[in-house]
Amino acid sequence: MFLSGQVYAQEVKKYIYNPGKIKPTDSVMRVKAGDKAEDFTLPSLSGEKISLSQFQNKKNVVISFVPAAWTPVCSAQWPGYNLLDDIFKQNDAVLLGITVDNIPTLYAWTTAMGGVNFPVLSDFWPHGKVAQQFGLLRRDGVSERAIIVIDKKGIIRYVEAYDINVRPPADIIIDQLKKINREK
Repeated sequence: MFLSGQVYAQEVKKYIYNPGKIKPTDSVMRVKAGDKAEDFTLPSLSGEKISLSQFQNKKNVVISFVPAAWTPVCSAQWPGYNLLDDIFKQNDAVLLGITVDNIPTLYAWTTAMGGVNFPVLSDFWPHGKVAQQFGLLRRDGVSERAIIVIDKKGIIRYVEAYDINVRPPADIIIDQLKKINREK
């Protein structure tokens, strides 16, 4: 059965969990702009393991940490990045989406959203290890909502944890990538 875009969006919303307002921050950031990004390897929806180091000297990297699948802000944030595909290409960048959910949950969620154009990585086990590495793991077991921009040399150029209830503005990512490319 084929559903129109509007009907499909209404159907999907029935499955999105709304946790209500959540205290914005209770983690302690462990990195800052200018730091060398520590390598990590996580499983992706495609079945391959993806490491940060595989992009070094090849691509700028934008990491989008979201707290959890099936929540309203996360379910709006990631599909919105599909619209930035050309911006990432123009700025020689790749986006990596990371959440502490497991692969089957991420598969169901991204499929329900209509898919995303970037690698989605699971920081499920050991639970939140990469989020913890950056200082973004919350006491309740989810990650902070955060954006990290890393240049081709592996240097963190921008890192910010956002209010967990608010989608980070896309222009921050665009501005940071353009800034990196101007400095070449």
